[in-house]
Amino acid sequence: MIYLPDTLIDQLLLDDIQYGDLTCRALGLHTQQGTMTFTSKLGGCVSGLDIAQRMLTKLGIHSECLFRDGEIVEPQSRLINASGSVEALHQGWKAVQNVLEWCGGISHYTHQMVTILKKYHPHGQLACTRKTIPATKPLALTAILAGGGIIHRAGSAETILLFTNHRNCLANPDDWQSHVDTLRAAAPEKQIIVEADDYQQALLAIDANADIVQLDKLPVEQIQQLHGLVNEKKSRCRLSIAGGVNLQTIESFAQAGVPLLVTSAPYYANPRDIKVQIFKS
Repeated sequence: MIYLPDTLIDQLLLDDIQYGDLTCRALGLHTQQGTMTFTSKLGGCVSGLDIAQRMLTKLGIHSECLFRDGEIVEPQSRLINASGSVEALHQGWKAVQNVLEWCGGISHYTHQMVTILKKYHPHGQLACTRKTIPATKPLALTAILAGGGIIHRAGSAETILLFTNHRNCLANPDDWQSHVDTLRAAAPEKQIIVEADDYQQALLAIDANADIVQLDKLPVEQIQQLHGLVNEKKSRCRLSIAGGVNLQTIESFAQAGVPLLVTSAPYYANPRDIKVQIFKS
């Protein structure tokens, strides 16, 4: 579970309703009681339900979630029933709808990618990067996990990942063995992951016995060759694939033989349509 503080829940609401609902006040609806439903028009892998319920509770609204994050629902499935004052229902309407639609888009896209990967690698993993849309990371990672993905690295202090930009700042950028040895000594509890931008770099990283070599934007044919080489050498090194991994390309990458794929694509998925209806009690 990704922990979301109350301050974030408050901010999700304040972005839309800080000064109440003027239309409700003008119509004199602020004391009337009502009900509200949230329905998934397209179905699929849902997420954001726990967050939605916390938002509604903040507004004094009683709610019932009919599904859990990560469940696959049929089109036109009702996700949440809610009841409270009509004014509070209108205050929660759009803010909660946005969370459910946006989180649902990410979780469903992730689920689709994971389903394809698992066809070829039952124990394969889809790792989602820290390249989230700014200010959305807690929501995005919540949805990624609901969709069956894993977190690649939530921040730069979490894991060791040697990029070309790191090597460019060193005295001898191409001394891969020295870099790997230095990192292993400095961070003995961490796996040493290095990114290779081309085939030759990948060979050097494999020879340096990095724990994982992340292949960035390499052609599938070269990935297959490197995968075969690692198996042939019985190397301790494992491979991962990054760059251009999305719903349209994942099948070809999965067929390359590498079970660990790294992506940012789900963060930019289209939201899933949520229908909201409010009625007086």
